[in-house]
Amino acid sequence: MTYEEFNAFCRALPATTHVVQWGGADVWKVGGKVFAIGGWDEGEPSFVFKVSDLSYEILKEQPGLRPAPYLASRGLKWIQHYAKPGLSDGDLRDYIRRSHAIVALGLSKKKRIELGLDGRR
Repeated sequence: MTYEEFNAFCRALPATTHVVQWGGADVWKVGGKVFAIGGWDEGEPSFVFKVSDLSYEILKEQPGLRPAPYLASRGLKWIQHYAKPGLSDGDLRDYIRRSHAIVALGLSKKKRIELGLDGRR
């Protein structure tokens, strides 16, 4: 996945905002909370996303993936896709989509309703 594809995918998720921070990284948020980061490393395109406890245990040992620097060292369940083979583009999109959902579910009910994330129409 390229950074352009990453940004287009994150932009298409509901109620997202984008900022560039931390040395030029593309930081994607839902409700003001980070769910994905692109470009936080030199070299190969690098992507960081939040995962469930089980996914963290599975992914942290896979080639091309590792606990995300800074975030995982503080006990948070974040994975960095930093090299090949890593995840396929489809799997990476699935994990980013799940990260968005995990972060959105952590928002207050009021905030989810404000953002249109409560499932009501």
